Formats: sequence, C-alpha cells, structure tokens
Amino acid sequence: MLHWKVLFVKPRAEKKVSEYCDLFGVRHYLPLRQKKRIVQRRKVFVNLPLFPGYVFVRLPPEQRLRMLETNLLVRILQPLQPRKMMRDLVMVRRALRVNPQAVTTPPLTKGTRVRIIAGPFMGVEGLVARLAAKTKVVLNVDMIGQAIAVETDADFVEMI
Repeated sequence: MLHWKVLFVKPRAEKKVSEYCDLFGVRHYLPLRQKKRIVQRRKVFVNLPLFPGYVFVRLPPEQRLRMLETNLLVRILQPLQPRKMMRDLVMVRRALRVNPQAVTTPPLTKGTRVRIIAGPFMGVEGLVARLAAKTKVVLNVDMIGQAIAVETDADFVEMI
C-alpha cells in the first residue's frame, strides 16, 4: 500500500500516461467510462477517463524519475490513507463493471453512509441522496474530490 500514489496529469494525457506505465512496468488503474458519440451518422462508443486528470499508480521510488521524465505529470499526490483510497477504487471498479456508462457527480458532503445489500451493486458503500422512487448512491473517491453515482431500489440499501 505504501507506493500507491495519484498522478495528477496534464489535460487529456491520462491514456498516454497509462501507456507509459505499461511500458515501464508500473502497475496502474485508469478508470474509463463509455460514452456514446455520433460520428458521421454512426453511433460510436468511446472510452473516456472517469476522473479526468488523474491516474492511480503503484509507483516505487526507482520508477518515479522515469515517470517524471515523460513530461506529462503535473504533480504526484500521496494519499493520507492509501487503504481507504484502494477500497474506494475497488468500489468504483465494481460499479463500472455493472454500468460502464457511469458518470461523475459532485461529491455529497451531507447524507447518510449506506451499503447496498442486494442487486448488481451488492456490497458497494457510499453516501445517499434521495430521488423519487430510486435511491442515488454516490461513491466518493476522497483523495481527488470526485464521485460517481449509481441508482438502486431503496429496499436494497442499509445504513452503516
């Protein structure tokens, strides 16, 4: 857990940084979401970064200089609680597996912390915002101040 960091990268450089990580053998996670676009009257799905400007990496000290030499990084952020960040990213990965078109929302500062106990998002924890007949659960990634939202039935949610 010690070497997990968040790379704050230059605009629109997330996929390039991911390629460099592959090239240098650095473990990384770049959450991508699918977005439908219409190109020349055709529907095309493109993969866009879920959190623009951020790539999560396991960066050992000996690889730090190589990544900085790519000239694509703005800053390397050290998480205060790497275990919590990894747990948050596992929940984001689960949510993207179920709904690859998930979008980010501003994180909620107020709300009830809940766990989804049934359905495709079972086990996911987050904050809740009440909407009509469905409950909107917001998964926060506190390190970068962003979140994604998933919807589930109110019956599938329990308070933590």
